[in-house]
Amino acid sequence: MRLLLDTHVLLWSLHRPERLSRQALELLSDAGNEVIASVVSLWEIAVKKRAGKMEVDLGLVMAGVAAQGFIRLGLEDRHLQTLLALPFHHRDPFDHLLIAQAIAEDATFVTGDKAASRYPITVVGAG
Repeated sequence: MRLLLDTHVLLWSLHRPERLSRQALELLSDAGNEVIASVVSLWEIAVKKRAGKMEVDLGLVMAGVAAQGFIRLGLEDRHLQTLLALPFHHRDPFDHLLIAQAIAEDATFVTGDKAASRYPITVVGAG
């Protein structure tokens, strides 16, 4: 199974795993699953840190992604094409792009965002 982590789930998996649901923890621990961390999440962390809305060391997050063996997903044309077709069930541009990536990559989206289930993706509740 391919698992794309939303930004909070990425942070929780690295620094606060007790915040994750049992199902999310089991899926992330299963060596047979591909765990994907998107550059979109890293971008969101950087933007929020610069705005003073998040106190996270981006270098530690990137090192944690590598140490955990998570796959780093860049931003591709197909992700942007998928994004253009998405309805606006909410206004968070980072979540919108992560959802588009999950659709384009045929990945399960691991998130605590209830609105994500309104999109045509498989969602695993994370918190």
